[in-house]
Amino acid sequence: MNKINWGVLGFARIAKNEGMPAILEAESARLYAVASRSEEKLAEAKELFHPEKLHNSYEDLLEDKGVEAVYIPLPNALHREWAIKAMEAGKHVLCEKPLAMNEAEAREMVEASRKHKVLFMEAFMYRYTERTKKTAEILQSGVLGEIRHVDSTFRFFLDREGTIKMKPELGGGALYDVGCYPVNFATMVFQEEPVKVSVAATMQNQVDVQISALLEYADGKTASLHAGFNAFGKNYSEIIGTRGRLEIPDSFLDNEGIMILYTDQGKEEIHVPACHRYTLEVEDFSSAILESRDPMLTLEESMQNARILDRIFEAI
Repeated sequence: MNKINWGVLGFARIAKNEGMPAILEAESARLYAVASRSEEKLAEAKELFHPEKLHNSYEDLLEDKGVEAVYIPLPNALHREWAIKAMEAGKHVLCEKPLAMNEAEAREMVEASRKHKVLFMEAFMYRYTERTKKTAEILQSGVLGEIRHVDSTFRFFLDREGTIKMKPELGGGALYDVGCYPVNFATMVFQEEPVKVSVAATMQNQVDVQISALLEYADGKTASLHAGFNAFGKNYSEIIGTRGRLEIPDSFLDNEGIMILYTDQGKEEIHVPACHRYTLEVEDFSSAILESRDPMLTLEESMQNARILDRIFEAI
């Protein structure tokens, strides 16, 4: 079958551990080129992944006519600049979450994708997991009744020295890094924007290391969303409706596990198999290019997420 030639801008940790292995594994993708300003990182990328081309600047990769799609794993503060440059060069773009530093940047990026007629998607890989698919099926079935509350948490203990996650100038902080997942999850469930946002946050060196947001929606619906770098890890969500409750351990992961559904009929354990979330994401995006269709996540949803993130930051 046809394969899309991928270029990767920067040999970042997420690219090394997840993005590039996913491109290699996806049937409709080919790891064609990698760009890094570090000769050491280029040598490591060549040894580990054997891309066809190595470029010592991002500009050179974007000028490479063999590159059809670009994966952007760069620090959050660089997403807007390089996504737009890639789209101006006629490349389709899969950009790591969060899409941008704010709604204004996200709008510029979306407008560029439309102007240059290229596909553009925010890389929320958890949306491709069997766990998320089963959650969507349960929501659509109506077994939970009218949804009244969502609780979602993504946190871990950050102990890496010099990490970009703690640098405000690069878009660091728990909300950008992992809090955007609960925000996206709540948006997926409610499919509307909150009418009120309240926040409690712990700041360290101008970066949020712990944050909790209460989102209030129309008709009294609520979502409590939590993220952090400063305590033991937790990855968990719960959806509560008028007729049932769904517990989702490891909400944003792709491991095998059990979700638990509670209704008047009792307790039901729902098995979810393991999958490769990043590979499924790359497969969908590559296939969307080949089939001239939109990928799973819409730009409208990403714009909505950006607006909610802005409102949470404003409430700190």
